[in-house]
Amino acid sequence: MQCTTSISKMIEWQQAMKTSQQTIGFVPTMGFLHEGHAALIKEAKKNNDCVAVSIFVNPTQFGPGEDFEAYPRNLDADVRLVSQAGADIVFCPEAEEMYPTDGGIRIVPGPLADRLCGASRPGHFDGVLKVVLKLVNIVQPDTVYFGMKDAQQLAIIETFFQDYNCPAAIVRVPTVRELDGLAKSSRNVNLSDEERNEAPAIYEALQQAEVLVREGIAIEVVTQFVEETLRKKTSGAVDYVSILTYPQLELPNEISQDLIVACAVQFSKARLIDNIIFKREG
Repeated sequence: MQCTTSISKMIEWQQAMKTSQQTIGFVPTMGFLHEGHAALIKEAKKNNDCVAVSIFVNPTQFGPGEDFEAYPRNLDADVRLVSQAGADIVFCPEAEEMYPTDGGIRIVPGPLADRLCGASRPGHFDGVLKVVLKLVNIVQPDTVYFGMKDAQQLAIIETFFQDYNCPAAIVRVPTVRELDGLAKSSRNVNLSDEERNEAPAIYEALQQAEVLVREGIAIEVVTQFVEETLRKKTSGAVDYVSILTYPQLELPNEISQDLIVACAVQFSKARLIDNIIFKREG
């Protein structure tokens, strides 16, 4: 497996792959990788001739007071995991390589970013779209792979690709979970022992919400139930609980079928998000 920190070297690699008519699958990450990332890489490898992975903690998607400096990093372990999962090249640029200049042009994600995580993290998805566009322009993949744990991010990126005719296809990969149901996340390492024991209650509450919605219980009642459950069963602060249509992220009506129940819980040193996407009937 090749490794590079250089945009020009990354472009040379993808041009060589294109010249030899190889398809490229791409997995963008922020590092501190786990089995969820490995699943993305393996899915990409299964469906493409070659796979590129990026490891870049993107400063433009962190707001003031957020955990950019504290975000966990372990590049040596990440490179081992990427190699073992079957990637062909890993791109690990520094911030100065990705953002040597700033011409002041911004990408505004619109109303999809005004709810869920975006409501409490203004500007976050501006930074996400900025780095995704740069990475996709550098790698020029045929297919890009995203995990469904970051469901709002996925909906925004899918809409962005569609509205701006991005030629790469997006593949959704299901969330990978621990045995107790906790969604695998790079931030889980920042949980205390007590918080780690509490955290599976997040997915349990979401599962209960899905059952209640399918039984016809009012959305508002189910939302309140999940909030109360999380407050009782965890020591974290509930940032939000929302039930919306997916991927439109709009308030559902009585005939809406494709739904997401999502939440975020802020523990002492880690903010955990999770969701379930489901059909109201079926």
